Amino acid sequence: MLHGKRILITAGPTYERIDPVRFIGNFSSGKMGFALAEACAEHGAEVLLVAGPVQLSVTHRNIRRIDVVSAAEMYETVMEHFATCDGAILCAAVADFTPLTVADTKLKRGTDTLTLNLKPTKDIAAALGACKRNDQFLVGFALETDNEEQHALDKLRRKNFDFIVLNSLNDSHACFGYDTNKITVLTAAGERVAYPLKSKTEVAADIVRQIENIVAK
Repeated sequence: MLHGKRILITAGPTYERIDPVRFIGNFSSGKMGFALAEACAEHGAEVLLVAGPVQLSVTHRNIRRIDVVSAAEMYETVMEHFATCDGAILCAAVADFTPLTVADTKLKRGTDTLTLNLKPTKDIAAALGACKRNDQFLVGFALETDNEEQHALDKLRRKNFDFIVLNSLNDSHACFGYDTNKITVLTAAGERVAYPLKSKTEVAADIVRQIENIVAK
């Protein structure tokens, strides 16, 4: 069903530099995004995988990988390529904030506290949602800790997603670091599909089936 389709996928964390040796980051392993890349490729798609700093590799020959480090680099890469794609899956855990200034030399330990001034990063999902064409699809992810579905639906509407994949940190053996995940898919049409805990490979297959439903319409 995805034969001939070109799909952009983001995966992994971003690292926001503080000085030459330190950064602000998160615990994303990139496993879910890489599983999605492999699943889409197996279903015939040409995949452009924009990956943050992770210790993972791809195997399918239909996957082209571009490595980035920061949220700004991911934004620039995604915006450069989205127009030539049939859709995008935004699985990366992109930093919401980045240091206002980056020290040129390593910050030394002192007796006083250290204050970091942060500025918002560019919102990749919002930017793609604003420029998405009618012939393109856009899938997002939401990782929540409370009022999960309410927050996910709000994000779906604000970012102009076709559907959103909800993860909860309250679910055991799901999300960061695990080889398993437990998701709920919420669509712009008001549909809700909850899945049990599965391997991330199986979860990727479930998400791809949801995408094929959109492509078929």
